[in-house]
Amino acid sequence: MLILGIDTSCDDTAAGVLRAPRKVLSNEVATQFDLHAAFGGVVPEIASRAHTERVTLVIERAVAKAGITLEDLDAIAVTNRPGLVGALMVGVAAAKSLAMVLGIPLLGVHHIEAHCTAALAEHEDLDFPFVALVASGGHTALYDCVSAHEITLLSQTIDDAAGECFDKVAVMLGLPQPGGPSVSRLAEGGNPKAVRFPRARVKNDPTAFSFSGVKSAVLYYLKGPGGRRDAPDRADLPISYADIAASFEQAVVDALTKHALATVEAKGYGELVVGGGVAANQRLRADLAAKAPAGTKIRFPSHSLCADNGAMIALRGAALLEAGLIEDLGMDVSPTGVVR
Repeated sequence: MLILGIDTSCDDTAAGVLRAPRKVLSNEVATQFDLHAAFGGVVPEIASRAHTERVTLVIERAVAKAGITLEDLDAIAVTNRPGLVGALMVGVAAAKSLAMVLGIPLLGVHHIEAHCTAALAEHEDLDFPFVALVASGGHTALYDCVSAHEITLLSQTIDDAAGECFDKVAVMLGLPQPGGPSVSRLAEGGNPKAVRFPRARVKNDPTAFSFSGVKSAVLYYLKGPGGRRDAPDRADLPISYADIAASFEQAVVDALTKHALATVEAKGYGELVVGGGVAANQRLRADLAAKAPAGTKIRFPSHSLCADNGAMIALRGAALLEAGLIEDLGMDVSPTGVVR
């Protein structure tokens, strides 16, 4: 069966086509980095307007790249939760229109569940159960993926997401957005042991994440204690920006690695799947591989499936379709979302 996946949950307009159960035929994404760069973050109104302008073209590109026509599609999957409410509405409206005109099933996908299972498209031997670590600009959490239809939140960040911290530290260092790749490129030339930035521990929940402390520590290191973002950098900085970037990156990676591997050990699955934009981070990939206990497999999707994309939405939609979890045209969006 051929499934079109659409994602407009944040600032990427994405569409992809999947031949069920796991073969990705196309995966097209239109980014908005240039539209939001001057604001230091995503502006919801700008994102929604850009989605409206681009969603039809991106869908057309995805269908053409797959070598099919719209009439060949068997179902439409679309992110309807969580995300920016205005942005979600654009994708859902497009999906409803196509489903109605083509007379095919409509599938509402939880965006984070799709990140949890994205690696299934590229690892033929990967199967449930497994622990999933999702780390992105808006989310950092661990999930118990018992089956394709039973994905449960285990723990999450109590404040900032890992990707959000990368973006904010990039602004502090005068780097372009998206912040994650910019910080990582700078960190390649730095010493990750130059500064011991904090690895926060959450009281009563050793697997939960907290990243606001490391973000603030970078700010105060640059500006001095209690420094404001608009204050000049300290005149006596003893190390380079590259060292600061590398030390910050290592602090975030250490927290992600420690908590994820501890959770895998506790569940006893022997399999960790990593998804979300931060999953593309090379230091995270290397550290998880190096620190994983013998017999534990670490699964990453390719970089194109780490960031928000339509192919992973179609993949998740295939599982929903198999379970008969079809939506009607009254399907709504949820900016917060609840794991199914």
